[in-house]
Amino acid sequence: MKIFIDVDNTIVNTIGNSYDKSTPIQENIDKANKLYDEGHTITYWTARGCKSGKTAEYFRLTYSQLTQFGAKFHELRMGKPHFDLFIDDKNINAIDGWNDSNINNILNTVKENDSKRV
Repeated sequence: MKIFIDVDNTIVNTIGNSYDKSTPIQENIDKANKLYDEGHTITYWTARGCKSGKTAEYFRLTYSQLTQFGAKFHELRMGKPHFDLFIDDKNINAIDGWNDSNINNILNTVKENDSKRV
């Protein structure tokens, strides 16, 4: 399965746009790495630089941080839209909902729905 994971305040603690001072949230990096090890395709997707136009600069910094913090991934994507609230049927809240049960519920629902598509 393809899994997209946000960066700031999901796998790293970031205040404002002080990206160079971000610190790892190791518990969440470990959760993402477990999904990677289970064979899922992990893409980190961030809005860093979307407002300032510094996506190229922030790509290098973010890639370096992910590597330094031990995050396993297949791809890093910039250009995630900047928004205040995200509502989706395949979403887990990184603050209080990121657990094996919620992940499995969503992945099983996706598999079931995909099997019914023509």
